[in-house]
Amino acid sequence: MVNLLDPTNVITRMFNLRKYEDMYDYCRNLLEKTPDDMVALQNISLSLIYLKRYEEAVSYCDKVLEIKDSDTYALKNKIYALESLKQYDDVLALCQKILSKNPNDTWTLNSMGLSLNQLDRHQEAINYYDDALRVDPDDVTALMNKAISLSHLGNYKDSINYYDKAQMIDPNLKEISLAKSRLFEKLKMNDEAFLAAQGVLNKEMEKIKNDAKKNKCSIFHQFCDDEFQKYDSK
Repeated sequence: MVNLLDPTNVITRMFNLRKYEDMYDYCRNLLEKTPDDMVALQNISLSLIYLKRYEEAVSYCDKVLEIKDSDTYALKNKIYALESLKQYDDVLALCQKILSKNPNDTWTLNSMGLSLNQLDRHQEAINYYDDALRVDPDDVTALMNKAISLSHLGNYKDSINYYDKAQMIDPNLKEISLAKSRLFEKLKMNDEAFLAAQGVLNKEMEKIKNDAKKNKCSIFHQFCDDEFQKYDSK
């Protein structure tokens, strides 16, 4: 039987209901009774992150790390808070600490890459996204962030390909279509830019272009005709 008064269950309910102020107050009361309560320390920092009180969140993470200096949960909470404070050099140091214990932690590999991006160290960032993709080739975060890094480096064609891979895995990410379209525009590929903006995958573009040539019509008209036929067949 679940103990509804167990602090972990109480905190979980508050978190799921997004009652972050209540969660903060509850954890603070626990800490007044037991200052080294790890459940309370961990979750008060989490509540402060959601309340956007990042400096306070860091201070509670530090209290956890004084007790257990390799606590991954506290390290990741601290990383998130420091990212929000734009303290990217400090983030890199914490990421390295996690990766020294677990070099295959994809969350940390992506965080490392993101901070390197923010520091305009895009080529180094790509190395960490590649490490994440070796662990999980379908890591959409790594795919998109590598695409962003490649774009910063002016490698637009490869950037488009990585965006396309992410789009195949998660077609619901609407921002990918716009990003691909802008890159095609940079390459002066206006037909592809139009198709990308409509959410068309790279592999589907060639067929539409060939059909348009065969039917002696514009890409726009061919796309519209294809869409009409899809709609009409339902």
